[in-house]
Amino acid sequence: RRTYQGRSALTSFIIVDAQSVKNTATAENKGYDAGKKISGIKRHLAVDINGFPQAIHITRANITDRDGSIALVTLNLEQFKLVRTMMVDGGYSGVNFQIDVASNLNATVQVAKRNELHRFEVMPQRWVVERSFSWLENYRRLWKNCERQLTTSLQMVVLAFLALLLKRF
Repeated sequence: RRTYQGRSALTSFIIVDAQSVKNTATAENKGYDAGKKISGIKRHLAVDINGFPQAIHITRANITDRDGSIALVTLNLEQFKLVRTMMVDGGYSGVNFQIDVASNLNATVQVAKRNELHRFEVMPQRWVVERSFSWLENYRRLWKNCERQLTTSLQMVVLAFLALLLKRF
């Protein structure tokens, strides 16, 4: 498992999510995400309020979202020392996850849950990380995991974000 340390955490608010990605036949590192029925890898991403990456962590797909995000936080403690609030979706709910984040970062976890009436509502803060994942989908090499090693897959994601940032500035 590898991680990428992005820009310094100038924000006290980060949004964390994971994306399961299918593997091609050439990829060696793979796991099975039973929830999404995908054999491949997982990209764990922590972004600031603008959707720019603060940290990236790549694991096999059989690693749960909670475990992958705890590893992301643990590997980037210095990066997240100013973070006071972490926003996550319902898959990260649980007391153990909140205790781990509080003990590692001294931050609170804010879980964005679905509406109980099962109506579609836009949650603007949650859409920031989903938009970041969609930016990655614009790069043809990233729509599936073609890489043999997790480190190579991580570097492809870093290059995609780098190209995106260079276009914007």
